[in-house]
Amino acid sequence: MLHLHNILRWVIIVLLLVTIYQAFAKKQAIKSSSLWLMIAAHTMLLIGIYQLLLGRFGILNTTLPEGVSLMKSSFFRFYWVEHPLLMFAAIALITVARSRAKVLNYKSAGWLLLSALIFIIVAIPWPFRGESIGRHLFPGM
Repeated sequence: MLHLHNILRWVIIVLLLVTIYQAFAKKQAIKSSSLWLMIAAHTMLLIGIYQLLLGRFGILNTTLPEGVSLMKSSFFRFYWVEHPLLMFAAIALITVARSRAKVLNYKSAGWLLLSALIFIIVAIPWPFRGESIGRHLFPGM
């Protein structure tokens, strides 16, 4: 599941970039691209919820080490609090942007999608974030 979650991140980033371009260029193709973006984002949400609860370091499968506070451990704070909250907010913004794109409200959709992209970029566990948090850019590498 983690590999699929990792691959879908690139699909969502590409779809977000395309849809943001279409919003600011005022292209009607935003109706279909925003739909595909929303489908990919909600699929990612379902996989992410599974990972959060039942994954390798999921809340139901892992206990915090003795004497470790959730908010003091950078690993658990990132994967149990920061990442899920930012991604949930980004997916909510994508969903609202989709409703704006359906009625061709380009400016509103564009700014909502740009905000979602910023949230996603901040919440991705990039390799430079440190050994405990960082993940490879592509699965299996």
